[in-house]
Amino acid sequence: MLEKLGEVIRKATNKIANAIFLDKNLVDSIVRDLQRALIEADVGILLVKKLTDKIKKAALDERIKGIDKKEHIIKLLHDELLRLLGEKKELNLKTGKEQNRIMLLGLYGSGKTTTSAKLGNYFLKRGHKTALVGLDTHRPAAQEQLKQLAEKNSLKYFIDLKEKDPLKIWKNLIKEDKLKNYDLVIIDTAGRHTLDKDLISEIKSLSKEINPTESVLVMPADIGQAAKKQTQEFQEAVNISGIIITRMDSTAKGGGALTACAEFSENEKESEKTKKVGVYFITTGEKINDIEPFNPKPFLSRLLGMGDLQSLIEKIKSATGGDEGKQKAIQKRIEEGKLSLDDVISQVRSMNQIGGFEKIKGMIPGFAGMEKKIPENLMETQQEKISKWEHIIKSMTPEEKENPELLEKQTSRIARIAKGAGVSGADIRALLKQYKILNEMIKSGPEMTGDFSQGLSQKQMMKLAKKFMKGKKLRF
Repeated sequence: MLEKLGEVIRKATNKIANAIFLDKNLVDSIVRDLQRALIEADVGILLVKKLTDKIKKAALDERIKGIDKKEHIIKLLHDELLRLLGEKKELNLKTGKEQNRIMLLGLYGSGKTTTSAKLGNYFLKRGHKTALVGLDTHRPAAQEQLKQLAEKNSLKYFIDLKEKDPLKIWKNLIKEDKLKNYDLVIIDTAGRHTLDKDLISEIKSLSKEINPTESVLVMPADIGQAAKKQTQEFQEAVNISGIIITRMDSTAKGGGALTACAEFSENEKESEKTKKVGVYFITTGEKINDIEPFNPKPFLSRLLGMGDLQSLIEKIKSATGGDEGKQKAIQKRIEEGKLSLDDVISQVRSMNQIGGFEKIKGMIPGFAGMEKKIPENLMETQQEKISKWEHIIKSMTPEEKENPELLEKQTSRIARIAKGAGVSGADIRALLKQYKILNEMIKSGPEMTGDFSQGLSQKQMMKLAKKFMKGKKLRF
């Protein structure tokens, strides 16, 4: 995600910090690199010029001397980049008896249907009784897609494959009281190739009937600077309350989409409108958990290679949940300093649900610039290994599951289990090694204890990072 821009910003910061003298040639060189990287990220030329003019002016200001000047320029660069990204805007659900209704709007190809499922899963894992409603009757198979996504991820859904009028589908749901038990309803609406009169008319009639608490525009990141125009058009037509930008992982134009939305939001603030539109979420992949709240400060921190632990924690929350009794049982074993092999499988599976190491490495402080030292696709083969490990565990006795040390003391057990599970002895030893790593972590002191049922904690992730930095190879 905007990796090249992040690399250029980090280099620029280092050049400023390490320079003996900030002369005109050095400043010009840094400014050129920044301009090129920002324009390649599709940030508007006027915004880029405004930012770099401020840096040049500060760098050549004779009233600021020495170290103070360096610190001033670095802070200015940070503040200006933050301003380009806009202010944080949270999607806060109402509590109490009032039902939250989020209506997703957008053109064809924006990713509304998959975003409906991702958003539903996100809030379900945070304790909300969530239902998805499919009102896209224009795109072939849109409701079927919603059904498949919902069933795959244990989400409640309501569709009507026979009815072609979205307004009637909604009225029938309300008439039959099918949505009364849900505190959050996410509505997937139809799109068009452009925001034409038919789409505006349909959205307005639906909005009047649904009375959504949030009307959220879904846009793909690859539209770049055109995001500003599209936001403005939807705002004028239906008064949107926020934005979700999809496909942030697959385009160089993500900087354009983010900064264009921020620029529109700033103009809205200046015009004193009642609702200030901002980016609520970004999506970063195809998996159900590849959605995260957009917070400019930690996002910039990630760009600068300083990590983003808050987003990592949010991802862990999205990947976990479910049986509370099982979670408490795991927590108790952690406090006693002993995990079972079933617990190990649970933890590795939760890491896979987060999206693998490729998705989280930018969020861990200290990993910037280390990517060449870390094997590519480190965790992308986890699912295959999890499957093998589950077969191994099924071939074990209850005593062996609770006390895997028995396998090292009596190696004949490994041969028996390998035969029963249809795997090699090396596969069993790989599982035992993973078991040892996790047990070492929870036994290494109070700073490493935590709720593993919620995935790896910040300190646990940092310990894994240290193992990488020391060149130790972990088998996942």
